[in-house]
Amino acid sequence: MHTVALLLAGGTGTRLYPASRSHRPKQFQSFLDDEGRSLLRQAADRAAVADDLYVVTREAYAEDVREHVPEAAVLTEPAGKDTGPALVYAAHRIREQVGDCTILNLPSDHRVAGDFATTARQALRVAHETGRLVTIGVEPDRPATGYGYVEPGATHVEWAELAAFHEKPDEETAREYVAAGHLWNAGMFAWTPDALLDEARDSPLEPVVAACEDGAPERGFREVDSLSIDYAVMERTDHAAVVPADFEWSDLGSWDAFARLSDGENTTVGDVETLEIDASGNVLAGDAGHVSVVGVDDLVVASYDDRVLAAPVEEAQRVREVVAELREEGKF
Repeated sequence: MHTVALLLAGGTGTRLYPASRSHRPKQFQSFLDDEGRSLLRQAADRAAVADDLYVVTREAYAEDVREHVPEAAVLTEPAGKDTGPALVYAAHRIREQVGDCTILNLPSDHRVAGDFATTARQALRVAHETGRLVTIGVEPDRPATGYGYVEPGATHVEWAELAAFHEKPDEETAREYVAAGHLWNAGMFAWTPDALLDEARDSPLEPVVAACEDGAPERGFREVDSLSIDYAVMERTDHAAVVPADFEWSDLGSWDAFARLSDGENTTVGDVETLEIDASGNVLAGDAGHVSVVGVDDLVVASYDDRVLAAPVEEAQRVREVVAELREEGKF
């Protein structure tokens, strides 16, 4: 079995504004890493479990990818249309360049601790031996509303059939999912190129598959809307499997993720100096200078360049509303 790790590095990470902006996406920042490695570099180090390494990104970020991960082959997607078109395009290109293989698809913005390699090899093996589309599911430690869930079905020795995907729930539904044994959808997948492309032909991503086969991927990207691989393929297929994760995982997609890592203490992110007086559970982030907090709890204060964000930790997901307005004004 020849294996390829594919890192997705085309997003901007809008919910981590102002640290992450259009000219400085989160995958090139280190945040909490003691060695100063960017999130992309950390993902590449985890991906050493595979024989080859690829990164799919947008043209504007290609040189940054090569700087952070010089050993990777870089694919530039024709347009940013979410994970569905990107993964179909990458699978087609990897099959052209590598031949028969099994691909481990990994986001570049996750924090992972523990034995990632064992789970990754298991997912690759199941994808290779069964021809299924494999997702890695993480056992929840809380009823999170910011993650999607996967519902395991009939179990086998190393995997379970995937009974259903569930979108991000409200709090009551999240509690029901956790009680029922559902797993977090970590956005990590394994499959052969043929398995993914065959399923994508029966999905809204069919124009991308056809265009890639015609040697005109730009046409396919023009013909489809932005679609996640979850919605376009994984929620529709009856030929998927789930492998449970044997490692600690968190998605560093928004500021509240950093608060959860601190276990009630204040968390400092970046190169900012801080002073905290009668304050706890705060996320204090910045690229320079000094931030002081007095008598406040569970607050995000992020200062980068000439931008400052302040918001309650529990409202951190609403940062996307700030970004939407800034984009309309051409200020993101």
